[in-house]
Amino acid sequence: MTTPPALLIAGHGTRDDAGAEAFRAFVRELGRRRPGLPVAGGFIELSPPPLGEAVAELVGRGVRRFAAVPLMLVSAGHAKGDIPAALAREKERHPGVSYTYGRPLGPHPALLRVLERRLAEAVDPSWDPAEVTVLLVGRGSTDPDANAEVFKAARLLWEGRGYAGVETAFVSLAKPDVPSGLDRCARLGARRIVVLPYFLFTGILPDRVRTQTEEWAAAHPDAEVLSADVIGPEPELLDLVLERYEEAVKGDLRMNCDSCVYRIALPGFEDKVGLPQQPHFHPDDDGHHHHGHGHTHSHSHAH
Repeated sequence: MTTPPALLIAGHGTRDDAGAEAFRAFVRELGRRRPGLPVAGGFIELSPPPLGEAVAELVGRGVRRFAAVPLMLVSAGHAKGDIPAALAREKERHPGVSYTYGRPLGPHPALLRVLERRLAEAVDPSWDPAEVTVLLVGRGSTDPDANAEVFKAARLLWEGRGYAGVETAFVSLAKPDVPSGLDRCARLGARRIVVLPYFLFTGILPDRVRTQTEEWAAAHPDAEVLSADVIGPEPELLDLVLERYEEAVKGDLRMNCDSCVYRIALPGFEDKVGLPQQPHFHPDDDGHHHHGHGHTHSHSHAH
């Protein structure tokens, strides 16, 4: 019987201790769900353990093949470049190791169901959805393709659910920011607004979303403004990660590269086409002195 590949979870990283621990607890829960499957997880930056340490842990357990799943909602720079480059570096560090690379998580119907649940938890049950405008707030990226994915999630969340509208904003790196997004909702006539963070776990950026929402609400007493919670370690999220793992194990996965900033000359981003992708060195990675070769972004994003 062939031993199935291990599961490696790649996270972004956060300076928020609770957010980092939520990731680590999520990885442990995945291991409990699939007791026969070696599971490890690490971060690209900011939080321990680094991704390289997670790979070393798997190799130490005798693993020679693994499937890496980015625990990220959109395919931005980390999913497109940093993680593949880091994995290529780890392959050099551990001769004989092979891997496949899975897709980011969203937007997926299972996550949309969780978002809908978070909205239901936040609002007064007597509110008519037709009177509620949702502001979905993503992390924000310098990659226009990644930002467009958040707009896609907003549209999918709006379809068929009866909300007055689902608008989009970002907490960093992209416009509109949270106050501007709330201003837009108000100009569209919204009087009941729910701000919904498009984040997996708690952290500094989701906290910033809540703070900015509260500040805007205090300055606009005519509007009722509520904050919903992040997605969190829900059963749907656990199932989805394992679904992405199975996809990576069974097939030759291809990311949608039609709008990839590293492949297509998008207006204002022409200088990014063909840029080599370098590993994102983690400050806690004791192998940082191993200078891996630059990894050129490929159309397949797979190895």
